[in-house]
Amino acid sequence: MSRIAKLQEFLVSDPNDSFTHYALGLEYAKEQNFPEAIRTLEALRARDPNYIPTYYMLAGYYKDTGKHETSAAIYSEGIIKARAANDLHAMSELQTALDELEDDL
Repeated sequence: MSRIAKLQEFLVSDPNDSFTHYALGLEYAKEQNFPEAIRTLEALRARDPNYIPTYYMLAGYYKDTGKHETSAAIYSEGIIKARAANDLHAMSELQTALDELEDDL
């Protein structure tokens, strides 16, 4: 059974588990299926906007697919969410990624 199939099976038994949705998005990206990775993480962001790791990976996938403005907006949103959660480490990582994106443009 593939990792994607296992994660989908986990979601059948616990459809509200944010980590499993997140892991599923990462698995799609590992297979270079960025449209499905983005769709999965966008759905997670809509359902659980306070799941901070989503922002870093989702913005990165948008960047990898050439959607730099969307990427910057998601990094910025993640910075706001991380600050509100007092997650200074995530906030710093998101800010660094945003700065690097802006430097590349």
